[in-house]
Formats: sequence, structure tokens, C-alpha cells
Amino acid sequence: MDRLWTDFVNSDYHDWRGGDRSEDRLGKSSWQQDFLNRWQLEAQVPASTEEESTMRSFRDELQSLAIRLSAGTPLTEKDQAWLNDFMRSGGVIRRLISQDQGLDVKLVPIHAHWFQVMAEVAADFALTLVEGEGKRIRCCDNPDCRWVFYDDTRSRTQKYCDDKMCGNLMKVRRFRAKRKLESSEKKNEV
Repeated sequence: MDRLWTDFVNSDYHDWRGGDRSEDRLGKSSWQQDFLNRWQLEAQVPASTEEESTMRSFRDELQSLAIRLSAGTPLTEKDQAWLNDFMRSGGVIRRLISQDQGLDVKLVPIHAHWFQVMAEVAADFALTLVEGEGKRIRCCDNPDCRWVFYDDTRSRTQKYCDDKMCGNLMKVRRFRAKRKLESSEKKNEV
């Protein structure tokens, strides 16, 4: 299950198959527009140089925090203050909205800029922690992937961002390493 914050963090793409192809999608106008559309957010595309630089720094810090939390390190007061600073930059108002199921109160962003988007990303990450789901934050066990994901499995044992891609790749790698070891042991016996 993709979450707003995981989608943002994973804009730093690395070739999960082990190649040297990597791509920082954050600076691409097409990625920015797709991201905004996917999460129903608003900001100017392309982001300004200052916004892009701030987003990149924010993404890297958020990724680092997610990795630390996935390793079992508790959230520090400094981490909490950092998240609060980003959430503070995105003002919202409450609005009563009619929907098919009746009335609802929604938090509506006051501004339509990238600092508001980062506030929404920080808030989504904070909600993950508040809901007690911080223990479900994972980093893919494929060392080439670096994908951060939210483990939504019942058993909370998901190791790979995608079992069909990274999971299969790692299974093949383990199999080949085992065969190579067995082959070298046979050569040593002779």
C-alpha cells in the first residue's frame, strides 16, 4: 500500500536489479505533476529551484528517519520537532463538505505551494507514527533497491517492496550463490 510519504521518499529511484541507473525524479516536472494529481494536492509545476532544493533536503531527512525507525531506533525529540516544523508550514482550515454519504468536515490547505505539499507529507508520516504503525515502516531487503515502504501485511513480515520483483531477484541471487559455493566446494574436494 503506497502512502503519501512513501511515494514522496521513493522519488529517489535506484535500479533494484543492481545496475548503476539511478534517477532523482523529484526534479522532473512530469513526476511532480503526477505526484500532485495522484494525491490530489496543488502546487506550481515545475517547482522553483529553492522549493526543489528544500524538497530534496526534506526527502533525504525523511528517508533517513524512516530507515532509523525501521531499524528499531525510537523517535527522538529532535525528530519530532523537525516534523512539527514542516507540518507548521502548511496551514489548513476546516470546511464542512457535502458528500454522497452526508456531511463531513475536511481540512483544506490554505496555500497551494510545495511547502504545503511537504507539510502534508510530514503529516502523513506523523499519522503513521500516531496510529502506532511506525513499526510497519520497512526498507527493502534488496540492498540495490533502497525503497522505503509501509508493511501492510497481517503478519508484519514483509521484507521486500515487491515480492515479484525484488523478492524473486534476491531468491535467484541466493540460489546462485549457493550453487557457486557448492561448485567451489566440489572443486576443493578433488
